[in-house]
Amino acid sequence: MYEVYGVIGYPVGHSLSPLMHNLAFRELMLKAVYGAFEVKPKDLEVAIKGVKALNIKGLSVTVPHKEEVIKFLDEVEDKALEIGAVNTILNEEGKLKGFNTDWIGFLKALEEEGIEVKNKKVVILGAGGASKAVVYAVKMAQACEIEIFNRTYEKALELAQKFGIKAKPWEDLKEAFGDLIIQTTSVGLNSWESPVEEEVLTRFKVAFDLVYTPLKTKFLSLAEKVGCVAIDGLKMLLYQGVEQLKIWTKKELPLNLINLIKETLYKEVSQR
Repeated sequence: MYEVYGVIGYPVGHSLSPLMHNLAFRELMLKAVYGAFEVKPKDLEVAIKGVKALNIKGLSVTVPHKEEVIKFLDEVEDKALEIGAVNTILNEEGKLKGFNTDWIGFLKALEEEGIEVKNKKVVILGAGGASKAVVYAVKMAQACEIEIFNRTYEKALELAQKFGIKAKPWEDLKEAFGDLIIQTTSVGLNSWESPVEEEVLTRFKVAFDLVYTPLKTKFLSLAEKVGCVAIDGLKMLLYQGVEQLKIWTKKELPLNLINLIKETLYKEVSQR
Protein backbone atom coordinates (compact mmCIF):
# COMPACT_ATOMS: atom_id res chain seq x y z
CA MET A 1 0.00 0.00 0.00
CA TYR A 2 1.23 3.49 -0.87
CA GLU A 3 1.61 6.18 1.78
CA VAL A 4 -0.09 9.47 0.84
CA TYR A 5 1.38 12.95 1.31
CA GLY A 6 0.35 16.30 -0.13
CA VAL A 7 0.23 20.07 -0.02
CA ILE A 8 -2.77 22.09 1.19
CA GLY A 9 -3.33 25.69 0.19
CA TYR A 10 -5.68 28.01 -1.69
CA PRO A 11 -4.91 28.26 -4.55
CA VAL A 12 -2.47 25.39 -4.91
CA GLY A 13 -2.45 24.47 -8.63
CA HIS A 14 0.86 26.29 -9.24
CA SER A 15 2.73 24.36 -6.51
CA LEU A 16 6.01 22.66 -7.42
CA SER A 17 5.93 20.52 -4.28
CA PRO A 18 4.35 17.46 -6.00
CA LEU A 19 7.15 17.47 -8.61
CA MET A 20 9.83 17.73 -5.91
CA HIS A 21 8.46 15.19 -3.45
CA ASN A 22 7.33 12.56 -5.97
CA LEU A 23 10.81 12.65 -7.53
CA ALA A 24 12.37 12.19 -4.09
CA PHE A 25 10.06 9.29 -3.18
CA ARG A 26 10.85 7.57 -6.48
CA GLU A 27 14.62 8.01 -6.11
CA LEU A 28 14.50 6.83 -2.48
CA MET A 29 12.45 3.83 -3.68
CA LEU A 30 9.65 4.54 -1.22
CA LYS A 31 6.07 3.43 -1.78
CA ALA A 32 4.67 6.93 -1.39
CA VAL A 33 2.78 9.45 -3.51
CA TYR A 34 2.34 13.23 -3.09
CA GLY A 35 -0.61 15.26 -4.37
CA ALA A 36 -2.02 18.81 -4.24
CA PHE A 37 -5.20 19.47 -2.24
CA GLU A 38 -6.95 22.79 -2.73
CA VAL A 39 -8.53 23.69 0.61
CA LYS A 40 -10.58 26.85 1.08
CA PRO A 41 -10.02 28.67 4.40
CA LYS A 42 -13.53 27.82 5.59
CA ASP A 43 -12.82 24.10 5.03
CA LEU A 44 -9.46 23.95 6.82
CA GLU A 45 -10.68 22.31 10.04
CA VAL A 46 -12.61 19.57 8.25
CA ALA A 47 -9.65 19.00 5.89
CA ILE A 48 -7.30 18.45 8.84
CA LYS A 49 -9.79 16.00 10.36
CA GLY A 50 -9.75 14.25 6.99
CA VAL A 51 -5.98 13.82 7.22
CA LYS A 52 -6.51 11.58 10.24
CA ALA A 53 -9.53 9.80 8.76
CA LEU A 54 -7.71 9.01 5.49
CA ASN A 55 -4.39 8.31 7.27
CA ILE A 56 -2.53 10.83 5.10
CA LYS A 57 1.05 10.56 6.39
CA GLY A 58 2.20 14.14 5.96
CA LEU A 59 1.36 17.54 4.55
CA SER A 60 3.07 20.66 3.32
CA VAL A 61 1.07 23.76 4.28
CA THR A 62 1.10 26.86 2.11
CA VAL A 63 -0.77 30.17 1.80
CA PRO A 64 -3.17 31.03 3.43
CA HIS A 65 -3.16 28.23 6.04
CA LYS A 66 0.28 28.40 7.73
CA GLU A 67 -0.92 30.32 10.77
CA GLU A 68 -4.52 29.13 11.08
CA VAL A 69 -3.65 25.42 10.88
CA ILE A 70 -1.84 25.51 14.25
CA LYS A 71 -5.10 25.42 16.23
CA PHE A 72 -6.12 22.10 14.62
CA LEU A 73 -2.91 20.16 15.39
CA ASP A 74 -2.21 17.85 18.32
CA GLU A 75 1.34 19.01 18.84
CA VAL A 76 3.55 21.82 17.48
CA GLU A 77 7.34 22.02 17.79
CA ASP A 78 8.70 24.96 19.81
CA LYS A 79 10.32 26.67 16.80
CA ALA A 80 7.06 26.66 14.82
CA LEU A 81 5.21 28.05 17.84
CA GLU A 82 7.81 30.77 18.22
CA ILE A 83 7.50 31.64 14.52
CA GLY A 84 3.70 31.41 14.67
CA ALA A 85 3.43 29.41 11.44
CA VAL A 86 3.49 25.75 10.40
CA ASN A 87 4.45 24.60 6.91
CA THR A 88 4.90 20.87 7.61
CA ILE A 89 2.64 18.28 9.26
CA LEU A 90 3.60 14.74 10.25
CA ASN A 91 0.89 12.18 11.01
CA GLU A 92 2.44 9.88 13.58
CA GLU A 93 0.00 7.11 14.48
CA GLY A 94 -2.97 9.46 14.27
CA LYS A 95 -1.27 12.32 16.09
CA LEU A 96 -0.71 15.42 13.94
CA LYS A 97 2.56 17.24 14.65
CA GLY A 98 3.40 20.66 13.20
CA PHE A 99 6.84 21.91 12.15
CA ASN A 100 8.33 24.88 10.32
CA THR A 101 11.09 24.21 7.77
CA ASP A 102 10.78 27.53 5.92
CA TRP A 103 13.33 29.25 8.15
CA ILE A 104 15.90 26.48 7.59
CA GLY A 105 15.25 26.57 3.83
CA PHE A 106 15.80 30.32 3.81
CA LEU A 107 19.14 30.10 5.68
CA LYS A 108 20.38 27.22 3.51
CA ALA A 109 19.59 29.25 0.37
CA LEU A 110 21.72 32.12 1.74
CA GLU A 111 24.46 29.69 2.76
CA GLU A 112 24.60 28.26 -0.77
CA GLU A 113 25.25 31.78 -2.07
CA GLY A 114 27.91 32.39 0.60
CA ILE A 115 25.88 35.16 2.27
CA GLU A 116 26.53 35.96 5.94
CA VAL A 117 23.71 37.54 7.97
CA LYS A 118 25.60 37.98 11.25
CA ASN A 119 26.03 41.67 12.19
CA LYS A 120 24.17 42.79 9.02
CA LYS A 121 21.18 45.11 8.69
CA VAL A 122 18.19 43.30 7.15
CA VAL A 123 15.06 44.85 5.62
CA ILE A 124 12.00 42.61 5.16
CA LEU A 125 9.00 43.43 2.95
CA GLY A 126 5.71 41.85 4.06
CA ALA A 127 4.36 40.51 7.36
CA GLY A 128 2.62 37.23 6.49
CA GLY A 129 3.38 33.61 7.44
CA ALA A 130 6.48 33.41 5.24
CA SER A 131 7.75 36.70 6.65
CA LYS A 132 7.55 35.30 10.19
CA ALA A 133 9.87 32.43 9.23
CA VAL A 134 12.30 34.87 7.59
CA VAL A 135 12.37 37.15 10.63
CA TYR A 136 13.02 34.13 12.85
CA ALA A 137 15.79 32.94 10.50
CA VAL A 138 17.68 36.25 10.39
CA LYS A 139 17.35 36.60 14.16
CA MET A 140 18.82 33.10 14.58
CA ALA A 141 21.62 34.11 12.19
CA GLN A 142 22.36 37.14 14.44
CA ALA A 143 21.47 40.06 12.19
CA CYS A 144 22.33 43.27 14.06
CA GLU A 145 19.23 45.18 12.92
CA ILE A 146 15.93 44.07 11.35
CA GLU A 147 13.28 46.38 9.87
CA ILE A 148 9.92 45.22 8.57
CA PHE A 149 7.74 47.12 6.10
CA ASN A 150 4.13 46.15 5.39
CA ARG A 151 1.26 47.88 3.60
CA THR A 152 -0.85 47.40 6.74
CA TYR A 153 1.37 49.04 9.33
CA GLU A 154 -0.51 47.46 12.26
CA LYS A 155 0.45 43.98 11.02
CA ALA A 156 4.12 45.01 10.76
CA LEU A 157 3.92 46.45 14.28
CA GLU A 158 2.41 43.23 15.62
CA LEU A 159 5.25 41.20 14.10
CA ALA A 160 7.86 43.70 15.30
CA GLN A 161 6.60 43.48 18.87
CA LYS A 162 6.55 39.68 18.73
CA PHE A 163 10.18 39.44 17.62
CA GLY A 164 11.65 42.62 19.12
CA ILE A 165 12.45 44.27 15.78
CA LYS A 166 11.50 47.59 14.10
CA ALA A 167 8.26 48.20 12.15
CA LYS A 168 8.24 50.87 9.46
CA PRO A 169 5.34 52.40 7.47
CA TRP A 170 5.20 51.30 3.82
CA GLU A 171 5.56 54.95 2.68
CA ASP A 172 9.05 55.05 4.26
CA LEU A 173 10.24 52.18 2.07
CA LYS A 174 11.65 54.63 -0.49
CA GLU A 175 14.23 55.65 2.16
CA ALA A 176 15.17 52.08 3.18
CA PHE A 177 18.80 51.00 3.29
CA GLY A 178 20.83 48.07 4.65
CA ASP A 179 22.83 45.00 3.66
CA LEU A 180 20.10 42.52 2.74
CA ILE A 181 16.56 43.18 1.45
CA ILE A 182 14.05 40.32 1.45
CA GLN A 183 10.80 40.37 -0.54
CA THR A 184 8.18 38.10 1.10
CA THR A 185 4.98 39.55 -0.44
CA SER A 186 3.12 38.17 -3.49
CA VAL A 187 4.02 41.26 -5.55
CA GLY A 188 5.64 40.03 -8.76
CA LEU A 189 4.01 36.59 -8.66
CA ASN A 190 3.15 35.90 -12.32
CA SER A 191 3.38 39.64 -13.03
CA TRP A 192 6.04 42.20 -13.90
CA GLU A 193 5.88 44.34 -10.75
CA SER A 194 8.31 45.22 -7.99
CA PRO A 195 7.45 46.53 -4.50
CA VAL A 196 10.47 48.86 -4.63
CA GLU A 197 12.07 51.15 -7.19
CA GLU A 198 15.55 50.63 -8.62
CA GLU A 199 16.98 53.48 -6.52
CA VAL A 200 16.11 51.70 -3.25
CA LEU A 201 18.01 48.58 -4.34
CA THR A 202 21.19 50.62 -4.90
CA ARG A 203 21.43 50.83 -1.08
CA PHE A 204 21.68 47.04 -0.60
CA LYS A 205 24.24 44.36 -1.35
CA VAL A 206 21.90 41.34 -1.46
CA ALA A 207 18.28 40.98 -2.64
CA PHE A 208 16.22 37.84 -1.96
CA ASP A 209 12.76 37.28 -3.49
CA LEU A 210 10.61 34.46 -2.10
CA VAL A 211 8.57 34.54 -5.33
CA TYR A 212 9.85 32.05 -7.93
CA THR A 213 7.26 32.42 -10.70
CA PRO A 214 8.77 34.01 -12.75
CA LEU A 215 12.21 32.86 -11.65
CA LYS A 216 13.72 36.28 -12.26
CA THR A 217 11.13 38.74 -10.97
CA LYS A 218 11.24 42.44 -11.73
CA PHE A 219 12.52 42.95 -8.16
CA LEU A 220 15.50 40.63 -8.83
CA SER A 221 16.11 42.04 -12.32
CA LEU A 222 16.38 45.55 -10.88
CA ALA A 223 18.61 44.23 -8.08
CA GLU A 224 21.00 42.58 -10.55
CA LYS A 225 21.04 45.73 -12.67
CA VAL A 226 22.38 47.78 -9.74
CA GLY A 227 24.94 45.14 -8.72
CA CYS A 228 23.16 43.26 -5.91
CA VAL A 229 23.58 39.54 -5.39
CA ALA A 230 20.10 38.32 -6.46
CA ILE A 231 18.65 35.15 -4.89
CA ASP A 232 15.43 33.56 -6.17
CA GLY A 233 12.77 31.82 -4.07
CA LEU A 234 13.25 28.42 -5.70
CA LYS A 235 16.32 27.76 -3.52
CA MET A 236 14.27 28.29 -0.36
CA LEU A 237 11.53 26.02 -1.74
CA LEU A 238 14.11 23.32 -2.42
CA TYR A 239 15.76 23.38 0.98
CA GLN A 240 12.57 23.65 3.03
CA GLY A 241 11.34 20.64 1.04
CA VAL A 242 14.52 18.69 1.82
CA GLU A 243 13.88 19.34 5.52
CA GLN A 244 10.25 18.17 5.13
CA LEU A 245 11.43 14.92 3.58
CA LYS A 246 13.76 14.34 6.53
CA ILE A 247 10.82 14.76 8.93
CA TRP A 248 8.56 12.40 6.95
CA THR A 249 11.06 9.70 5.96
CA LYS A 250 13.57 9.94 8.85
CA LYS A 251 16.25 9.83 6.11
CA GLU A 252 19.12 12.16 5.22
CA LEU A 253 18.92 12.96 1.52
CA PRO A 254 22.14 12.30 -0.44
CA LEU A 255 23.69 15.31 -2.16
CA ASN A 256 23.21 13.82 -5.65
CA LEU A 257 19.43 13.57 -4.99
CA ILE A 258 19.26 17.17 -3.72
CA ASN A 259 21.08 18.30 -6.89
CA LEU A 260 18.71 16.24 -9.07
CA ILE A 261 15.67 17.83 -7.40
CA LYS A 262 17.20 21.30 -7.84
CA GLU A 263 17.91 20.70 -11.53
CA THR A 264 14.36 19.38 -12.07
CA LEU A 265 12.75 22.37 -10.31
CA TYR A 266 14.75 24.94 -12.31
CA LYS A 267 13.98 23.14 -15.56
CA GLU A 268 10.25 23.10 -14.75
CA VAL A 269 10.11 26.80 -13.84
CA SER A 270 12.08 27.82 -16.95
CA GLN A 271 9.50 26.00 -19.11
CA ARG A 272 6.45 27.59 -17.47
